[in-house]
Amino acid sequence: MSIVVTGATGHLGRHVVEQLLEKVPAEGITAVVRDKAKAADLAGRGVRLAVADYNDPGTFDGLFAAGDKVLLISGNEFDKGRPAQHQVVIDAAVAAGVALLAYTSAPGSLSAALADDHRATEKALLASGLPYSLLRNGWYHENYTENLAPVLAHDAVVAAGDGRVSSASRADYAAAAVAVLTGEGHENTTYELGGDEAWSFAEYAAELSRRTGREIAYNAVSTEALTGILTGAGLPGPFAAILAGVDASIEKGELVVTTGDLSRLAGRPTTPLSEAIAAALEG
Repeated sequence: MSIVVTGATGHLGRHVVEQLLEKVPAEGITAVVRDKAKAADLAGRGVRLAVADYNDPGTFDGLFAAGDKVLLISGNEFDKGRPAQHQVVIDAAVAAGVALLAYTSAPGSLSAALADDHRATEKALLASGLPYSLLRNGWYHENYTENLAPVLAHDAVVAAGDGRVSSASRADYAAAAVAVLTGEGHENTTYELGGDEAWSFAEYAAELSRRTGREIAYNAVSTEALTGILTGAGLPGPFAAILAGVDASIEKGELVVTTGDLSRLAGRPTTPLSEAIAAALEG
């Protein structure tokens, strides 16, 4: 039996594997990757590697074993039909008889198009009969702190609307996943995950101003204008529309999470946005 993490060399997957290594022996962890070279460091620490691709169902044949606990990290290939990709993993997990399949989903309150693939995957997972845990991850600090260059270039935060966001760090969401994978009693559960403190874009701009000593404004724009800005920055039109749609959902309050599930599972308070901003600016 093993704890299996798909997408293990991705941003979230690496955090999960790193935190698992603090709790369980390396030989009890299987990292599913598309490119072994990118996981050489993990193999060097004793983690078992398995090469598989969501787009190639045959690569998952025999990958799981009875009793495994599996974390299915949602794919990021928005143009390749993510529900079908995820179904490949679900089918392989059913065939193996895994003990638990946890899936990184989206908040139940999110109505934006970004959530559609997650809802379809959740439906397939529940229909499979597998013991499941839905990790409905809210927004990530890194969605903002890893994209500070244009903000600092123009001294402006540009977003649609005035809503609030209960974001948290990838490490926070990874801690929740690790708690589910290493703990007991998480079968057939749904967790609504988000940061302890919700913030507004105006507050985000103010914190950036405080940290940089510059006057950084918040410019609210329409969803359509934001889509145009994102495509002008080089994002494909459909993906830009998806991101702008999330901002529209933020304005409606759909990314405010008040359950406290994330800090409870992590066993600690979530990372404040101010801390994430400070780390990004120092980096």
